[in-house]
Amino acid sequence: MVLARHDPPRPARPLVSTLAGRRLYLCSPDRPDLASFLGACIAGGVDVVQLREKHLDDSSLVRRAELAREVCHKGGVPFILNDRPDLALICEADGVHVGQEDLPPSIARRVLGKDAIIGLSTHSPEELAASEGEPVDYVSAGPVAETPTKPGRAGTGLEYVRHATEHAHHPYFVTGGVTPESVPAMAEAGATHFVVVRYLCDSDDPESAARKLRHAIDRAVESD
Repeated sequence: MVLARHDPPRPARPLVSTLAGRRLYLCSPDRPDLASFLGACIAGGVDVVQLREKHLDDSSLVRRAELAREVCHKGGVPFILNDRPDLALICEADGVHVGQEDLPPSIARRVLGKDAIIGLSTHSPEELAASEGEPVDYVSAGPVAETPTKPGRAGTGLEYVRHATEHAHHPYFVTGGVTPESVPAMAEAGATHFVVVRYLCDSDDPESAARKLRHAIDRAVESD
């Protein structure tokens, strides 16, 4: 593990340091066309980006994260790094997303400071309840449908979305199988913020795909 630098956390960036009003959150692995891919997704309506990459060494991950951060900030959206508060500090990310088996949010908050965005994955009512006292800005709820990005984890179905709508103490982003076709049912269950992975990452035209997905989200959420 790379130790965090002892520099004080940098000031918040007003344009990108808040999740207010943001609905479409892209979680992407590294890829050869990372800069152009992220730029296209942002142009299509993505307004939060997370880099989730499990296979790079720390130095390589920092370099790729710095590239992603530059693209995101040029587009005026927050950049979140997965799992690693120490590397998030080094690459000047706007925040970090941690899972149930990662460093706890309280440690992430100590590393990154009060202005960073901290997210936490939840997969069950019990984990959602436990998140109540955590120093996080949002939680994720899902995956609604089983997904290759979470191998071995069964889908929660829409019942968990309904539970999160009623009981979440933090804003939540629904995950797992988000597509233009699935969004209306998720929105009917109460979701207003969505995490997308495969629908954009597998697209041959990510800007058009993002625009189509964003339109579906805005229409579904605003019609409620």
